[in-house]
Amino acid sequence: MKNELRLLTSLAGPFPAFDVDLTPDEPRELFSDWLRDAIAAGIKEPHAMVLSTVDESGVPDARVLILKNLDHRGWHFATTGNGPKGRQIAQNPTVALTFYWPALGRQVRLRGMALQAEVHECDADFRARAPGAKAVAMVGRQSEVMGSRQELHDALALQSRRLQQEPDLVSPSWALFIVMPHDVEFWQGDSERRHHRLRYKREKAGWIKEQLWP
Repeated sequence: MKNELRLLTSLAGPFPAFDVDLTPDEPRELFSDWLRDAIAAGIKEPHAMVLSTVDESGVPDARVLILKNLDHRGWHFATTGNGPKGRQIAQNPTVALTFYWPALGRQVRLRGMALQAEVHECDADFRARAPGAKAVAMVGRQSEVMGSRQELHDALALQSRRLQQEPDLVSPSWALFIVMPHDVEFWQGDSERRHHRLRYKREKAGWIKEQLWP
């Protein structure tokens, strides 16, 4: 496997130029620009991100989710509140988010606190989901051991019928979280490994910007 991996190319480029002196004073604006660049470049699922949490034993956990929104409060994602992610956040709300757009050689890392949104926002997010996604959330058994696929089919059929009968039904465990970062790092890759790293750190007076060594 080592030889096979050695043959794979990485950071081949060409990549966009990155001028730190032209970056905005706060990270949300730069992130929005980079996300729009990823969308314009045709990158599949540019809103996909890795959410990292810590479990009750202090062991890190990570999985890919979808960014649902970005506003003045922070980065939004949704999940079943009684699943592993929700339980871990309830115990330790410190989380990390990672975005990676390989075609552009760009990565963004955030660390901060995940706070649950208001009930009406959670409900609105659930109602906006596709019918199949609603049924899965209504089953509410995320990450539990499953005996057979038939169990899943039966549970989904039951919840689908409930949702057809009650279109405004909302899963009581559905949660929308907002990550309020205390630091955000933008990484622009370089084919010669002279990467650009720009970190925003939140201070009492606002955000400060720092360039980091590759």
